[in-house]
This record gives sequence, structure tokens and C-alpha cells, in this order.
Amino acid sequence: MISINPSTQTDRENYKLLVGSIVPRPIALVTTRSKDGVLNAAPFSYFSIVASQPPMISISVQRKQGVMKDTARNAIETGSFVVHITDESNIRMVNETAANLPPDESEVERAGFTPIASEVIDVPGLKEAKIRMECVLEKAITLGGSGDQPACELLIGRVVRFHLEEDVYENGYINPDQLNPISRMAGNEYTKLGPRFSMDRPE
Repeated sequence: MISINPSTQTDRENYKLLVGSIVPRPIALVTTRSKDGVLNAAPFSYFSIVASQPPMISISVQRKQGVMKDTARNAIETGSFVVHITDESNIRMVNETAANLPPDESEVERAGFTPIASEVIDVPGLKEAKIRMECVLEKAITLGGSGDQPACELLIGRVVRFHLEEDVYENGYINPDQLNPISRMAGNEYTKLGPRFSMDRPE
């Protein structure tokens, strides 16, 4: 067994261990709106569930050279965002939203997504996603880094509306075979939903 002290490694070396170990990771495509009205979209695989009562999810938005990204800034300034689940039908478009665009340009337009009005919040969702969740910002926590250069913003979003395509929703459950989610691996690799098995939980 190899033992590694993360404090003796570079950020990049630790990053490679994390993203290679914690796999596969679901991909959240997040839309936000700037104060100037620009609709921003970006994918994040540092994404998970926080709670179910009330329903809350988390997205960690890593800074770039200490600078806050548009998604975090917009979510904090406006207090809302929409999270979409990435699937086989939209992964190519989602990948286009990872382009490095200035704040006044919309990744939604670049990728060819169709904005659709939300019911509760002001930020539009994207029609091409089979699942989307309207969120209000519950909390934003600045974490990591060193000195006066934080590493990320952890956004906790409270889901105020679920939108589900009819074919993925069955008797209160999500049909994974209809959703066909895509997950992130390390580097430029992704994976589809593979074989599944069941086990009873112990009493």
C-alpha cells in the first residue's frame, strides 16, 4: 500500500488522486443569470446530494487562479440557479458550455441550448435536459486555498421545483434506463450507466 501525504504534493497532484479515485461523478449543468441579464451555463462534477428534507444539493465551483467563476458569482449575487442532469442526449452540448467565455457571452447560445422559463425563480432552465431542478441559494461557503486566495465556493442549493420528462418518471421514481446519465471520470474520460446489481441492506 502506497502512503501519500497531500501536504507534500502540488494542487495538481492531489487533484489527480481525487478525480481518479472518486468515480464516476454525476455532472451538473448549472445555469445562472448575471446582474446584466446574461444567461450563463457551466458543467460541474463536484456535485452531490446534501439533504432530502428540504431537498438540497451541493456544487463546488473551483476558482481559477484565485478568481471566482461566473457561476458562483451569479448564484451569490442573484440567489438562484438551475441544475440539470447530464445525459447521453445532451453531453456534447454540455461539453461546449465548458468553453472559457467572457462574462458577457452566453455559453447557452454557443452550445445551442433552448432556454425555458422557470416557475419559481428568475433563472431560465434548458429544454434539452430530461431533469432540471430550480434552486434558491441556501448558503455559499468559501473554502480552501491559502492566504487571501480561496480555492472554491461551495454552493448549497434548496430545490424549489423539480422538472422531469414523463418517460424518466415512474411511480415516484426515476427510471435510470430512460435517463441514460453520463458521469465524469478523470481527464477527458466519461462513462455511461453500466451493469447494476441489488443487495438487501442488513437489519
